Amino acid sequence: MPRRVLMSSRAARAAALGVLVLPLAACATTIGATPADDAANPDCAPVMLALPDVLAGDLEKAKTNAQATAAWGEPGAAVTLRCGVTPPGPSPDCQRVESPGGAVDWIVEAGEDGTWRFTTYGREPAVEVVVPPSVTEDHSTSFVGDLAQAVSNVAPTAQCS
Repeated sequence: MPRRVLMSSRAARAAALGVLVLPLAACATTIGATPADDAANPDCAPVMLALPDVLAGDLEKAKTNAQATAAWGEPGAAVTLRCGVTPPGPSPDCQRVESPGGAVDWIVEAGEDGTWRFTTYGREPAVEVVVPPSVTEDHSTSFVGDLAQAVSNVAPTAQCS
């Protein structure tokens, strides 16, 4: 005679929850990003591992589809970061940003479309952060200071003048 095994109600609920959660996990958003030319630089790894999970208090880190990239927010309205971009030369747009995580020099560029681009100065590989207008509508760009601890994993070789 076959023996029937009855699942406890707790086990049944866990199994049912697993069936529901699995499809939702498959729907996690991935933000498309273009890797930088030097994205495979091993010095990018410590930067990427030290990035915060949240920027500006409410922009949560999202998955990206390219090496040495990160994003916070939603597709079409996300702050994106790329490690391994070409280090910029000296610029009058260089600004030192002080934060509890350290001081980082950034070349700050405002695009005509309202996009802000921050590129580390005096660090190789360089890190680029792009902030679209959809983010600056509700947030200050001062959150770049929150990236200082991660970016400081690449030692500075020059400073803003």
